Formats: sequence, C-alpha cells, structure tokens
Amino acid sequence: MTAATPFHHKGFNRMFRPGAMTLGLALPVAPLVNGVPDMSGQLERAAEADRLGFATLWVRDVPLFDPSFDDAGQVYDPWVWLGQLATVTKTVALSSAGIVLPLRHPLHTAKAAASVDAVSGGRFLLGAASGDRAAEYPAFGRDHASRGEAYRESVAVIRRTTSEDYPEFAAAFGSLRGLDLLPKPPGGHLPLLAVGSAQQSLQWIARTMDGWVSYFRPIADQRPRIELWQRAVETQAAGVFRPVAQAMSLDLTEDPNADPEPLFLGYRLGRNRLIEDLHAFADEGVHHVMFNLRHSQRPVTEVMAELAEEILPVFPSHLEGRPVRECSRGTSALGMT
Repeated sequence: MTAATPFHHKGFNRMFRPGAMTLGLALPVAPLVNGVPDMSGQLERAAEADRLGFATLWVRDVPLFDPSFDDAGQVYDPWVWLGQLATVTKTVALSSAGIVLPLRHPLHTAKAAASVDAVSGGRFLLGAASGDRAAEYPAFGRDHASRGEAYRESVAVIRRTTSEDYPEFAAAFGSLRGLDLLPKPPGGHLPLLAVGSAQQSLQWIARTMDGWVSYFRPIADQRPRIELWQRAVETQAAGVFRPVAQAMSLDLTEDPNADPEPLFLGYRLGRNRLIEDLHAFADEGVHHVMFNLRHSQRPVTEVMAELAEEILPVFPSHLEGRPVRECSRGTSALGMT
C-alpha cells in the first residue's frame, strides 16, 4: 500500500512523490572564489532552471561568513532572495537548506516562510537546520550547546502559528495571546523539512517533520541511514508519506561514460554513470536529489542543459504520479549491488 500524503501543497507535490525521484539545483549555480560566488545572472539561471523542468531550487542560510568554512552560500539574505525567486519562476518548488532556526526568532521565521509560500503560489518548503557553524552563535547571543532544544521549540511555534488562528502559548522567547500571525500558507499547511539531523533523533523528525534532507554519502554508507529513516517512519508516522532527499556536489564531465571521482560531498562523473547511480539511490528510497554545481569545470549553463536533456526525462518532476523508470539492481556507478 502506498503511503498517503497528509496535505496538498503545490511545491511538495512537485518535489516529492511516492515511488519516484526528482532532481533540483542548489543556488547559486556558480563556482566559489575564496568562498564567495558571483551572483550576477543567477536570477536568469533560476528562471531557466524553472523552464527546463527542474523540480526544486534550493537556497542557503549563512548569516555570517566564516572563512574557515570557505562558503558564503548565496551571500544574500535567504528571505530576500526567495522573494526574488518567486517573481521570476512559475512552477519550480522553492526550498531552504536550511534556515538556521536557533539563530532566528521563530515568529519572524514563521511570517517570512508563510509569506514566501503565499507570494509563490504555494511553492515553498521550509527546510530547517540547527546550524553547523558554532562561531556564529556568540554574535547572536545564542547558546550553541542548547540549539537542539531551541530547534524543537521553533518548530512547534512555526507549526502552530502557520496553521492555527490566534494560537496561545508561552515559550522561552516570549508568549503569544490574542494576536495572530498573517499570512497563513495558501494551502493551510507549510511543509517542514529537517536538514541534517538538527540535533534530533530520526524518530522525532519522522513524527514531527514532513520530510528529511540528508547530506551526501556513497550509497554503501547512505543505505543503512535510509533504512533507519524508513523504520522511524513506520513506527512514528505509519501510513504517511515521509520523503527523504539528499544533496550531491556534481561535476558533470563531457565524457558521458567517465567513471566517478570523489568530490567534497559528491562526484565528478559522466552522465551515464550518474543515471546508474541515481537509479541506485532511487531503489533505496531517495525521493529527491539536490545538485550543487559549484565544483563544475564546465560552464554551468551547459551542464544545466545536459541535465535537462539527458537526465530529467528519466526522473521527471512535471508528471505527477509517474513512477521511477524500472532499473535492474546490478552494479551501480559506485560499485554497489
């Protein structure tokens, strides 16, 4: 029996379907120079990704640049950037990977997320993280060690204020009584995705969130984590569709048969080996893969076009209910059966 999706949401349904895999892009689609991307032309590339049929565009939340991480995200504030993306795209889902909940007031996060969902016509999914850059926490006067508790409290506040009228509660950040948060998500439900473990158990994530976004691992390492997730869903949300997504750094070579070479959180490889590997991940239960092209040695527009022509038809996002193409469970590009 196929698990049921507990709500209707345009972005969620474009990105996730039981028994299928879709593909998205992490923005910006640009290389980093000393950790900072060139943001010129990124709105045009986002519009092109929408036209080409990618399922989702992902944005980052990097409040402060830490040179030791060598990654400034898209530089722009994610909410400002998402508002721009909503105006230049029509059908692609928009998601964050992920908003650092403990560094933001949950009422501000709830209002911003519901606003993006509204102005995009119900296409936004709130991917939420607990933050992996400890150096940012003192600047905000927050305690890095207690970020897990702050994350849970923020999720509860966002859930209630985006789904209930005039909710009342008292929490560590303050209390709410006789006031309401507007707008509400147009479909009545704002999808929440846990990005990484967020200092939580998989059982809590399966019970509380609408899906899970995992970091890239070779399939031999990812398989047992997906199995743990599936067991958590069976015990905490039986009969409900709880999808799993993963990120993947990608340098697509001109040779379509090039064997994979390791990159940070991904691979350099040819498209035929990529298709084999995506099938292997889909067989294990991955529902969405987010490509990060920052290591691309080819022009990113050329890579986007090849992905759209050769890869997206195998894993389409525009045909709801279409299953993943059948594939054998033979040896994948990573040498796993």
